[in-house]
Amino acid sequence: MLESGSVYLIVRDFERSLSFYKQLLERDVSSQNKTRFAIFYVGSLCLCLLNGRFDAEHPEQVERAGEFDPRYDDFAAVAERPNSGKIVINLGTPDLKKEYARIREKRIGSDLTEIRYMNARSPYWYFCLLDPDGNVIEITGGYAPEGGAL
Repeated sequence: MLESGSVYLIVRDFERSLSFYKQLLERDVSSQNKTRFAIFYVGSLCLCLLNGRFDAEHPEQVERAGEFDPRYDDFAAVAERPNSGKIVINLGTPDLKKEYARIREKRIGSDLTEIRYMNARSPYWYFCLLDPDGNVIEITGGYAPEGGAL
């Protein structure tokens, strides 16, 4: 049985992504290994950034054993692949309206949607934006629509 884990994103521009996630999450990194890897803890979520170019630019700082498989091990190539949008990083907030205003005012990310509603067995309010690599960030939370109706 698996008991713990994390999600990590292989990023094109480590410093840009680091800055983005610091602003979005309103916190500094929890742990960082040079400019290769950074960890953010957000509640029970462990979100990590892996610099796709680090290993190729600093081969003397990376030790490997076993056969190199470019599908998994060539992080520079992985970072450059088109983003298909198949991953969504969902984050929650107690006040969706306040978080939406903060992100809009600070111009964090790109392609910010309006606050939207969905009910597929469980109703919720949310909005989305993209990180520097085109990963979808969905933010959900407490929300009272104007007038109290949909």
